[in-house]
Amino acid sequence: MIRIFSILVGAFFSLALLLAFGTGAYNQLTDPPAKPAEKIFGKHPKHLALASDGWFGKFDRQQLQRGYAVYANVCASCHSLKHVAYRDLEKIGYNEAEVKAIAAKATINAKDPLTGEMKDRPGRPADKFAPVVYAGLGVPPDLSLITKARHGGASYVYSLLTGYQNPPADLPKENRPGEGLHYNPYFPNLNLAMAPPLTGEGQVTYSDGTKATVDQMAQDVAAFLVWTAEPELEQRHQTGLWWLGFLLFATVLAYLSYRNIWAEKKGH
Repeated sequence: MIRIFSILVGAFFSLALLLAFGTGAYNQLTDPPAKPAEKIFGKHPKHLALASDGWFGKFDRQQLQRGYAVYANVCASCHSLKHVAYRDLEKIGYNEAEVKAIAAKATINAKDPLTGEMKDRPGRPADKFAPVVYAGLGVPPDLSLITKARHGGASYVYSLLTGYQNPPADLPKENRPGEGLHYNPYFPNLNLAMAPPLTGEGQVTYSDGTKATVDQMAQDVAAFLVWTAEPELEQRHQTGLWWLGFLLFATVLAYLSYRNIWAEKKGH
């Protein structure tokens, strides 16, 4: 009885799988997509290889500092980093004096502990990055978690920054950029209000002497935004490797214990 029931269940699932495959194939043949996907939803991001990628990934702190320079000199006029504190910059290689100097350039509106009134004061290392007051239209997204919030992560940021171009001649009229919009095939609806932020070589001066090309600046700021979204990445990788080693050791120990305890009993 159990064997018959098992056969019937297997036959049911096989039939359901075959039906689903047949339906999908029929729909694909009878109703093919009318337009290329990239013209509606944007191109797939270009691959960007970073030192932080993979199980053994670690941050390249020189690159993170270059990325911060790009953010501070280009992106900070429109985009905030509300989840990052100035003192967090010590984790990417800035010393205490440098962090204090960076924070002091910001104006923070905070409560005066003596009067209880809200007043402007210079920033301190413990403060979060000062909010950005944007004078244009729309609300530019906060960049603290942008590589976690967008499909493609750092590759999406890099592709978007380097992807501005003139729309192709065969682009449908409804997908062409309107007034004040800029065509970028890596943006989901192809057109965005943000003008190209990286305009040419030397826009940022790198303290380590690296040549600041548009491609280099885009890579560096993408790497920096990976760090802002996941500053504990290195620690997570180290903890994961430690636990994998422990589990491997425990598995071997359990197997040896099994052999030692049950070997004689299995022989009877």
